[in-house]
Amino acid sequence: MPRPMWSGAISFGLVTVPITLEPATESHSVSLRQIHLEDGGRIRYRKVCEIDGEQLTDDQIGRAYEVDKEHLVPITDQDLAQMPLPTAKAIEIVAFVDADSIDPTAYGAGDYYVRASGAVAAKPYALLRQALDRTQRVAVAKYALRGRERLGLLRPLGDALVVQGLHWGDEIRSPASLAPEATDVSEQEIKRALALVDSMSVEHLDVLGDQLTDRYTEALYEVIEAKAEHRESAPVAGEETAPGEVVDLMAALEQSVAKARESRGEVGPGAVHEMPTKKKTAAKKAPAKKTATAKKASSRRKSA
Repeated sequence: MPRPMWSGAISFGLVTVPITLEPATESHSVSLRQIHLEDGGRIRYRKVCEIDGEQLTDDQIGRAYEVDKEHLVPITDQDLAQMPLPTAKAIEIVAFVDADSIDPTAYGAGDYYVRASGAVAAKPYALLRQALDRTQRVAVAKYALRGRERLGLLRPLGDALVVQGLHWGDEIRSPASLAPEATDVSEQEIKRALALVDSMSVEHLDVLGDQLTDRYTEALYEVIEAKAEHRESAPVAGEETAPGEVVDLMAALEQSVAKARESRGEVGPGAVHEMPTKKKTAAKKAPAKKTATAKKASSRRKSA
């Protein structure tokens, strides 16, 4: 079980819920080291003072704000601890909103599970979770974590609560300059696009099964094991599809709808006019016997 990374309380109105925060996600990325190509030696980085050239340990290193290239303002842990932040030990709920009102671009600043701290927290914790669940709303909250004040959403997840970190408004770049030039889209093209969306829609991500498996990490583990064992790496299951150039948008939409429906066994007289499609070739199967590392990678991805 992960160690709590923050302890404090949720505060809404006059209700206080003692809690701790734990990481909600974990990384399964494969870590690669830098080496000297000539002899395979590891590349190491040393922390050296640019004034006296002394190599430093972590307890000799502090922090500072760079005013300019010539001036640094030292900032100590005591300076940070004395800052008048009301959210230093509290997740302060400032409002309740519909989850759909939050633009997804704002997400991505860290997700944390909320654990009730002690028996006294059980009832107000359950009360807050049920209130959010019944109203179908999320709580906008402020909290201090890792040296800065943060913005987040507090929402129910099963029988528990989770805090999803949000970027502050001034941290999100405007997309105004990214939009393409105005172009006409016909009603028929829109209908075909809607048919494609409908044919590819699912109720829940769980039904996608192996389609959400991280093939890249499995393949990378196979390459690593093969090199360690001085053999050729085995082929990875699946077929590579190269994006084609869009010549006829309507034809591409119709063909996409046909393929999506065919994959679900829904091709029939009532289907949208279908373009001729090539039959899919059977995917190359990976060797039946998986290596221990590949099995580990696969089980991690599916459990994540």
